Amino acid sequence: MALKAVLVSDVPNLDQVPENPSFSLYSTRFSKGVELGRSAYGIPKFLVIGHRGHGMNVLQSSDSRMRAFKENSISSFNAASCFPIDYIEFDVQVTRDDCPVIFHDDVILSEENGTVFEKRVTDLTLSEFLGYGPQGEPSKQGKPLLRKLKNGNIVNWDVETDDTLCTLQETFQQVNPSLGFNIELKFDDHIVYDQDYLFRVLQSILQVVFEYANDRPIIFSSFQPDAALLVKKLQSTYPVFFLTNGGTEIYYDVRRNSLEDAVKLCLEGGLDGIVSEVKGVFRNPGAVTKIKEAKLSLLTYGKLNNVPEAVYLQNLMGIDGVIVDLVKEISEAVSNMIKPLKADEGESLSEGVEAKPQFSPRELAFLWKLIPELIEL
Repeated sequence: MALKAVLVSDVPNLDQVPENPSFSLYSTRFSKGVELGRSAYGIPKFLVIGHRGHGMNVLQSSDSRMRAFKENSISSFNAASCFPIDYIEFDVQVTRDDCPVIFHDDVILSEENGTVFEKRVTDLTLSEFLGYGPQGEPSKQGKPLLRKLKNGNIVNWDVETDDTLCTLQETFQQVNPSLGFNIELKFDDHIVYDQDYLFRVLQSILQVVFEYANDRPIIFSSFQPDAALLVKKLQSTYPVFFLTNGGTEIYYDVRRNSLEDAVKLCLEGGLDGIVSEVKGVFRNPGAVTKIKEAKLSLLTYGKLNNVPEAVYLQNLMGIDGVIVDLVKEISEAVSNMIKPLKADEGESLSEGVEAKPQFSPRELAFLWKLIPELIEL
């Protein structure tokens, strides 16, 4: 793969995209659950989004909830849909033969004859990718699926409810149609992708989305700045958010290193919002005002979003939604915390207007004092 920086100004004009009757780059059909603001998208309610479906897998955790369903699987997605959430988030990569598949890690780990080996997802064909893990046909035996932990240990990917690996098309076809999709465009942090590669990958994904999305709400997001800019240029139907650690980690690409840099990228590229690590927001709460003044939406992700108090604070701060692992607990907490105001509770309230959570001054003081402790977790 060529190591060449991508400049959006170098991307071919839209009329150079091959024609495909199922891939309309000029569609004006807007996703439900988002509204047009200035020339961007506004989020009308506080969103709860299931991380990789029902929650990411933490295989070494003593908390069985982190191993309940295989992450990024149809089973996990539909399990999440049983709770009052708005979207699920999942990771999309494209195989060597141009098929978008759902998988988080850059490589697949397996074992053969006692030897552990890894293969990059994007180097596999679709058939090879689907050959790992459980198989849809009982007569077939898939290759073992392993995972490397943060401490370097390699373990079996054991969960309570396992499932087959899946494609983006299958996800559209088999997941509850009322559930929105936050599609993360997944790329390796350590590779600089050339223009042609990014274009080919995004075109493969967009073809599936435009053919199978129908009226399903969609949000695109990516940590890869050039991919985010390019997918926004290639289509105007769905909002595109830039993913950032919010300054909690430093990268060679300076566009990824702060919330301020994220705002600059969004404004220059016409993106619709930011998804930040929640610690980055708590450490720099003043950035929320700047993001709102720029008329950008703001979502967050991270372990702290599994703490109800941290979610309460974010709603008070004006953040638009949270990506969570504990789907049941957080969705129920948000439902109890934020209820639509009734017409008789205000003179000029429109139907369905969302109320802010109500706290006493003492409770608010406690929540604000909690922030430094939360950040240290």
